[in-house]
Amino acid sequence: MKKIIIVTGASSGIGLEFARQLAPRKDCSGRLMDELWLVARRADRLTNLAVCLERDNPGLVVKPVAADLGGRTGGVLLSGLLTKAAADGGAFVDTLVNNAGFGTYGRFDTTDLTRQLDEIDLNVTSLTAVTGAVLPYMGRGSRIINTASLAAFSSMGGFAVYAASKAYVLNFSLALAAELECSGIAVIALCPGSVDTEFADVASEGLRKKVLHGKSPALVVKHCLKLLEKGKKIAIMALKWRIKAFLPRFFSRYFTAKVTMFTEKRPSRADAQH
Repeated sequence: MKKIIIVTGASSGIGLEFARQLAPRKDCSGRLMDELWLVARRADRLTNLAVCLERDNPGLVVKPVAADLGGRTGGVLLSGLLTKAAADGGAFVDTLVNNAGFGTYGRFDTTDLTRQLDEIDLNVTSLTAVTGAVLPYMGRGSRIINTASLAAFSSMGGFAVYAASKAYVLNFSLALAAELECSGIAVIALCPGSVDTEFADVASEGLRKKVLHGKSPALVVKHCLKLLEKGKKIAIMALKWRIKAFLPRFFSRYFTAKVTMFTEKRPSRADAQH
């Protein structure tokens, strides 16, 4: 039976780091996993990463899967791939990392609606569909890592859809952790603040290339995996992030949305045109 690790959004940033740090993972007998599946849209990046990971981890088969996971597509895709793997000697998913997602800066009413709906499709629908497709191939000892965000703890003006979508990821992950505990399947929600990735470039449509004081994705992933081994359900690395996650408990969600709209301004092409 093949033991498989699956990482979505693996072509850059946090997803790429999960792929790097999970590639050397071994089972209880000291054997490397059989396969690492890297799923993302950019085929060239996935192929280059696969070559590097196979070179550094002899015996591991790294499979690049170039695909757009939006909506229910990702669940259908992975269900088909796992069905095929199961028919070819069996398949057991050791770790699933749901990292694919993106954000959009700007007011809801001035930002392209299709883009925001695509954001929900990827951040919420796809994550749910992928999890549902993979779960039948998991069992005792399996792990699910869902990338949420520090934004999951607040309603955020100028970041409304993203914060709401990540609140779903956080709450879904915690409920799933409770439901799967007796099955021996661990679930953790990764809730980072600003990380040095391409996120801001995409969210701002090129207006902000990098966030200020972004943390290292390698450190964020290392911390998450460490907490996962300890049985924790939420991973928030930096002290200032933990404080920001805690503070909204003392204020109304509306108040938090108003404050963040003015104190955490993010550049948006749509807002600039209005």
